[in-house]
Amino acid sequence: MKTQNTNAAPTGTAPLLSLVQAAMIAALYIVLTFIANALGLANQAIQVRFSEALTILPYFTPAAIPGLFVGCLLSNLLTGCALPDIIFGSLATVVGAFFTYKLRKYKWLAPVPPIAANAIVVPLVLLYAYGIKPLWFSFITVTIGEIISCGVLGMLLLFALNKYRSKLFPTDRN
Repeated sequence: MKTQNTNAAPTGTAPLLSLVQAAMIAALYIVLTFIANALGLANQAIQVRFSEALTILPYFTPAAIPGLFVGCLLSNLLTGCALPDIIFGSLATVVGAFFTYKLRKYKWLAPVPPIAANAIVVPLVLLYAYGIKPLWFSFITVTIGEIISCGVLGMLLLFALNKYRSKLFPTDRN
Protein backbone atom coordinates (compact mmCIF):
# COMPACT_ATOMS: atom_id res chain seq x y z
CA MET A 1 0.00 0.00 0.00
CA LYS A 2 1.35 3.39 -0.99
CA THR A 3 1.56 5.93 1.83
CA GLN A 4 0.78 9.56 1.21
CA ASN A 5 3.39 12.17 2.12
CA THR A 6 1.55 14.60 4.39
CA ASN A 7 4.36 17.16 4.05
CA ALA A 8 3.80 17.65 0.34
CA ALA A 9 1.84 20.61 -0.92
CA PRO A 10 -1.55 19.67 -2.35
CA THR A 11 -1.38 19.06 -6.09
CA GLY A 12 -1.82 22.25 -8.08
CA THR A 13 -0.83 24.60 -5.27
CA ALA A 14 2.87 24.82 -6.19
CA PRO A 15 2.59 28.13 -8.15
CA LEU A 16 0.60 29.76 -5.35
CA LEU A 17 2.95 28.38 -2.72
CA SER A 18 5.97 29.73 -4.62
CA LEU A 19 4.35 33.15 -4.94
CA VAL A 20 3.54 33.27 -1.22
CA GLN A 21 7.04 32.12 -0.27
CA ALA A 22 8.63 34.73 -2.54
CA ALA A 23 6.41 37.48 -1.11
CA MET A 24 7.17 36.48 2.48
CA ILE A 25 10.91 36.34 1.78
CA ALA A 26 10.76 39.80 0.17
CA ALA A 27 8.83 41.21 3.14
CA LEU A 28 11.22 39.63 5.64
CA TYR A 29 14.20 40.99 3.70
CA ILE A 30 12.76 44.51 3.91
CA VAL A 31 12.01 44.27 7.63
CA LEU A 32 15.48 42.90 8.43
CA THR A 33 17.08 45.64 6.35
CA PHE A 34 15.20 48.30 8.32
CA ILE A 35 16.23 46.69 11.63
CA ALA A 36 19.92 46.65 10.63
CA ASN A 37 19.64 50.29 9.50
CA ALA A 38 17.93 51.29 12.75
CA LEU A 39 20.74 49.65 14.74
CA GLY A 40 23.38 51.38 12.60
CA LEU A 41 24.85 48.09 11.38
CA ALA A 42 24.36 48.74 7.67
CA ASN A 43 26.06 52.13 7.51
CA GLN A 44 29.57 51.41 8.75
CA ALA A 45 32.74 50.44 6.89
CA ILE A 46 31.90 46.79 7.58
CA GLN A 47 28.19 46.44 6.92
CA VAL A 48 26.35 43.65 8.69
CA ARG A 49 22.91 43.25 7.18
CA PHE A 50 20.64 40.65 8.76
CA SER A 51 18.68 40.51 5.50
CA GLU A 52 21.73 39.13 3.70
CA ALA A 53 21.48 35.97 5.83
CA LEU A 54 18.35 35.19 3.80
CA THR A 55 20.48 34.74 0.69
CA ILE A 56 20.90 31.06 1.63
CA LEU A 57 17.16 30.46 1.14
CA PRO A 58 17.51 29.36 -2.51
CA TYR A 59 19.16 26.28 -1.00
CA PHE A 60 15.62 25.34 0.09
CA THR A 61 13.35 26.82 -2.57
CA PRO A 62 13.67 28.49 -5.97
CA ALA A 63 10.93 30.89 -4.82
CA ALA A 64 13.65 32.63 -2.82
CA ILE A 65 15.30 33.91 -6.01
CA PRO A 66 12.56 36.41 -6.97
CA GLY A 67 11.80 37.00 -3.29
CA LEU A 68 15.35 38.11 -2.55
CA PHE A 69 15.49 40.22 -5.71
CA VAL A 70 12.25 42.07 -4.93
CA GLY A 71 13.17 42.41 -1.24
CA CYS A 72 16.56 43.91 -2.08
CA LEU A 73 15.12 46.18 -4.76
CA LEU A 74 12.39 47.53 -2.47
CA SER A 75 14.77 47.83 0.49
CA ASN A 76 17.19 49.89 -1.58
CA LEU A 77 14.35 52.07 -2.86
CA LEU A 78 12.80 52.58 0.59
CA THR A 79 16.10 53.37 2.31
CA GLY A 80 17.00 56.05 -0.25
CA CYS A 81 19.90 54.38 -2.02
CA ALA A 82 21.38 55.87 -5.16
CA LEU A 83 20.03 54.55 -8.47
CA PRO A 84 23.18 52.52 -9.32
CA ASP A 85 22.90 50.89 -5.88
CA ILE A 86 19.23 50.06 -6.45
CA ILE A 87 19.96 48.53 -9.85
CA PHE A 88 23.31 46.82 -9.40
CA GLY A 89 22.87 45.87 -5.75
CA SER A 90 19.62 44.11 -6.64
CA LEU A 91 21.25 42.42 -9.64
CA ALA A 92 24.11 41.20 -7.43
CA THR A 93 21.52 39.74 -5.06
CA VAL A 94 19.63 37.90 -7.81
CA VAL A 95 22.89 36.55 -9.30
CA GLY A 96 23.99 35.30 -5.87
CA ALA A 97 20.56 33.76 -5.25
CA PHE A 98 20.51 32.02 -8.64
CA PHE A 99 23.91 30.42 -8.11
CA THR A 100 23.05 29.43 -4.55
CA TYR A 101 20.09 27.54 -6.03
CA LYS A 102 22.36 25.94 -8.65
CA LEU A 103 24.78 24.81 -5.91
CA ARG A 104 22.03 23.53 -3.57
CA LYS A 105 23.48 20.01 -3.55
CA TYR A 106 26.46 21.38 -1.64
CA LYS A 107 25.24 22.78 1.67
CA TRP A 108 28.50 24.44 2.64
CA LEU A 109 28.67 26.36 -0.65
CA ALA A 110 25.27 28.05 -0.13
CA PRO A 111 26.70 31.38 1.07
CA VAL A 112 29.54 31.55 -1.45
CA PRO A 113 27.63 32.97 -4.47
CA PRO A 114 26.07 35.93 -2.60
CA ILE A 115 29.39 36.66 -0.88
CA ALA A 116 31.21 36.63 -4.23
CA ALA A 117 28.55 38.62 -6.14
CA ASN A 118 28.37 41.34 -3.50
CA ALA A 119 32.15 41.41 -2.92
CA ILE A 120 32.61 42.18 -6.61
CA VAL A 121 29.64 44.49 -7.31
CA VAL A 122 29.10 46.50 -4.12
CA PRO A 123 32.58 48.08 -3.89
CA LEU A 124 32.17 49.35 -7.45
CA VAL A 125 28.74 50.74 -6.55
CA LEU A 126 30.22 52.43 -3.48
CA LEU A 127 32.88 54.06 -5.66
CA TYR A 128 30.73 55.17 -8.60
CA ALA A 129 27.45 55.93 -6.81
CA TYR A 130 28.76 57.37 -3.55
CA GLY A 131 32.40 58.30 -4.28
CA ILE A 132 33.74 56.07 -1.50
CA LYS A 133 37.49 55.51 -1.89
CA PRO A 134 39.82 53.68 -1.94
CA LEU A 135 38.33 50.83 -3.93
CA TRP A 136 40.63 48.18 -2.47
CA PHE A 137 39.45 49.05 1.04
CA SER A 138 35.81 48.67 -0.01
CA PHE A 139 36.58 45.25 -1.49
CA ILE A 140 37.98 44.17 1.89
CA THR A 141 35.26 45.67 4.09
CA VAL A 142 32.35 44.55 1.91
CA THR A 143 33.75 41.01 1.75
CA ILE A 144 34.13 40.90 5.55
CA GLY A 145 30.56 42.15 6.00
CA GLU A 146 29.23 39.57 3.53
CA ILE A 147 31.17 36.76 5.23
CA ILE A 148 29.55 37.75 8.53
CA SER A 149 26.06 38.28 7.06
CA CYS A 150 25.88 35.41 4.54
CA GLY A 151 28.59 33.06 5.74
CA VAL A 152 28.05 33.10 9.49
CA LEU A 153 24.47 34.30 9.99
CA GLY A 154 23.29 32.66 6.77
CA MET A 155 24.73 29.26 7.67
CA LEU A 156 23.26 29.49 11.18
CA LEU A 157 19.91 30.15 9.53
CA LEU A 158 20.41 27.28 7.07
CA PHE A 159 21.07 24.77 9.85
CA ALA A 160 18.15 26.05 11.92
CA LEU A 161 15.73 25.85 8.98
CA ASN A 162 17.03 22.53 7.70
CA LYS A 163 15.46 20.77 10.71
CA TYR A 164 12.03 21.96 9.55
CA ARG A 165 12.66 21.86 5.80
CA SER A 166 9.69 19.66 4.85
CA LYS A 167 7.26 21.80 6.86
CA LEU A 168 8.57 25.21 5.78
CA PHE A 169 9.28 24.39 2.15
CA PRO A 170 6.79 21.74 1.03
CA THR A 171 6.74 20.85 -2.64
CA ASP A 172 4.84 18.56 -4.97
CA ARG A 173 8.06 16.54 -5.24
CA ASN A 174 8.27 15.55 -1.52
